[in-house]
Amino acid sequence: MFLENGILGKPRSHAEARRMLARLQGRTHQVVTGVCLMHLRSHRERIFADSTDVLFHPLTTGQICHYLQQINPLDKAGAYAIQERGELIIAEISGSFSNVVGLPVEKLRAELAGWPHGR
Repeated sequence: MFLENGILGKPRSHAEARRMLARLQGRTHQVVTGVCLMHLRSHRERIFADSTDVLFHPLTTGQICHYLQQINPLDKAGAYAIQERGELIIAEISGSFSNVVGLPVEKLRAELAGWPHGR
């Protein structure tokens, strides 16, 4: 997860989670997921990434605190989960919803469709 030129990982505390969401509010950031497909017997490998832009609503301190009471932010990059009450904080996304959840299913499906079978 990127905001400007910085990476947002998982917060180490609830205070850090509040600070992360305060930085994200009203702004767009990018969620990037890398995937590596490997078939060891045939020595095949395919590596790809997908990126999704996520725009947050402008949020007050009270709205941020309310959201953090709804989820556990400590195991989530950027201190949020789009699939857990994301409507409270996210205005729109441009790209794959499943990528923001954690795996770009649409792109993975397309990659697997082109993956050679039977060898």
